[in-house]
Amino acid sequence: MDQTGRDDAPASPDETPPPAPPGLLDDIGRLGRAFQKLFGAQLKLLSAELGLARSAVHWLLVAGLVATVAGVGLGLTLLGLIGWLLAQWFGSWTWALASLAVVELAFLGGALLLFRRCMHWMTLPATRGEWNAMMQQTLRRPDPQGESRPKDQP
Repeated sequence: MDQTGRDDAPASPDETPPPAPPGLLDDIGRLGRAFQKLFGAQLKLLSAELGLARSAVHWLLVAGLVATVAGVGLGLTLLGLIGWLLAQWFGSWTWALASLAVVELAFLGGALLLFRRCMHWMTLPATRGEWNAMMQQTLRRPDPQGESRPKDQP
């Protein structure tokens, strides 16, 4: 206790009171700095990789276009070769091209059937059937309008 009678007053004028405890904002700031120090390298690496991935998208599109053009070119070359072989075998270009057209139509029909089957699977037929059955069962259930439900007993 000093001469003024106060207990909380400093003992001498040179003495300063202890600093106030840090607040919530200081804690959050320190947490952010610690997080940045701890994960700074990983964040820089992530940023660099995202930049590479962004530029890789364009290269993927170019590579896909080149692969498509090469695939179409190869397909046309093989069809021409098969047509020439069929013309040699049949002895007539007309029969060779007609038989090649029939084979291509068969492949096209198979692809269309597969496409339709896949589209049917995408409609989720089993889930839709279960949902319809559940809705029908709910609609057929009698409404308990006249009945009172039992109340909870404490």
